[in-house]
Amino acid sequence: VEAYLALSSGGYAWPFGIYDDDKPVGFLMIGCDADEEWENPPAYAREGYTLWQLMIDRVYQGHGYGRAAIRLALNFIRTFPCGKAGTCYLSCEPANTRAGALYLSGDMDGDETVAMPTL
Repeated sequence: VEAYLALSSGGYAWPFGIYDDDKPVGFLMIGCDADEEWENPPAYAREGYTLWQLMIDRVYQGHGYGRAAIRLALNFIRTFPCGKAGTCYLSCEPANTRAGALYLSGDMDGDETVAMPTL
């Protein structure tokens, strides 16, 4: 639904299923630019890319699927499908320590931690 809403309002969204052969193990969505609902987006969100969603089924967590998905996502982002950008960001809840360790440490934005992998 979020991808459809972004695309239908002139935004960008690239949803991807994460599979191990033919077995679905997760979902990833990449976006570009700040969300329209964000009243005062920080500088890194303007004209940047975001790892908007990354979900790995609980059964498959800890097996390297998230790390591989991020690597592939960054490779896709480096093709700059909606133009050159210097930033890529994501956020996660601080209580999600497993995701936080995977993403790198970052600044706080409200109640979420923001990390910015190097493009």
